Amino acid sequence: MDSLTQIVLGAAAGEAAIGRKVGNKAMLWGAIAGTIPDLDVLAKLFFDNVTSNELHRGFSHSILFSILMAPILGWLLSKLYKNKEADWKDWTKLMFLGLFTHPILDAFTTWGTQLFWPLDHKVAFHNIFVADPLYTIPFLVFVIVAMFYKRTNPRRRFFNNLGLLCSSFYLLVTLVLQQIAKSNFIVNLENQHITHNEIQTRPTPLNSILWTANIETTDSFLIGYYSLLDEDKIVTFSEFPKNHHLLGEMSNEPLIPRLIKLSEGWYTIEKSKDKIYFNDLRFGQLGMGKDASRFVFSYELYYDDNGNLQAKERERNMEEASPMLEKLFSRILGNEL
Repeated sequence: MDSLTQIVLGAAAGEAAIGRKVGNKAMLWGAIAGTIPDLDVLAKLFFDNVTSNELHRGFSHSILFSILMAPILGWLLSKLYKNKEADWKDWTKLMFLGLFTHPILDAFTTWGTQLFWPLDHKVAFHNIFVADPLYTIPFLVFVIVAMFYKRTNPRRRFFNNLGLLCSSFYLLVTLVLQQIAKSNFIVNLENQHITHNEIQTRPTPLNSILWTANIETTDSFLIGYYSLLDEDKIVTFSEFPKNHHLLGEMSNEPLIPRLIKLSEGWYTIEKSKDKIYFNDLRFGQLGMGKDASRFVFSYELYYDDNGNLQAKERERNMEEASPMLEKLFSRILGNEL
């Protein structure tokens, strides 16, 4: 999830742990703990695009990381606030909850989280977008309200717990909505006599009303959209040929299996203006409808001066963001594009 959401969740977890003992310090350090796992993004400063993406949501998002780091950070905080009401065990409990709730929440998104690192398995439920105002804003309001009450006031705990309950309930609701959308996609595939191997359903940006599905067939991938506000339930699928043969001799390079593993097999190869691109389909397109532009995650494949195959992420044009959002919200309301 986005940084603000993780800060809010971490603050609420810290408050639930030892808020009665240390007041707003619990929220402060819970918020800090909630951001620590995402420090793995600093890998982009030292590694290439593919390696940094492989490392993201790895060790720092694991149960093992939380277990190892919580006592160390708890000990440091117990020394910082020596002779106060909270001891080492209290601070360790706070840090563990702040660290651990971060990857748990991330597991509900599309990227996937290696909770059980070093086991090579990602947990991903695909039921919430990485930034969802309906999850974050009410949660943030409840935490801010709780912050203004004294640590011993029962209302402080009430509002903090209310934020945790409402946000958790919303997560459960999105799981239900996901299954409703997925069922409709499957019905449409059957009605259109489309044989498929696998289907992956996820929400579109910033909401849980408009859903999209990636569908794998033998030679191509299909992408469809369905809003819970659509007047009818008919889905029009766009087809994207796999074109894996376009890799040619590149398919023998060690970089390609890494990219395939990173995309979990949801990828197409695109040739444009004599350039070869590896498209990761898991995160959808930049835009939607007939005029949808390229995919969010796309790598240009090229050989460097030493003859080594490299992958460079294609830059995203931020000027396109505003019109894309307008189309997104129009489609959420059930308007076909």
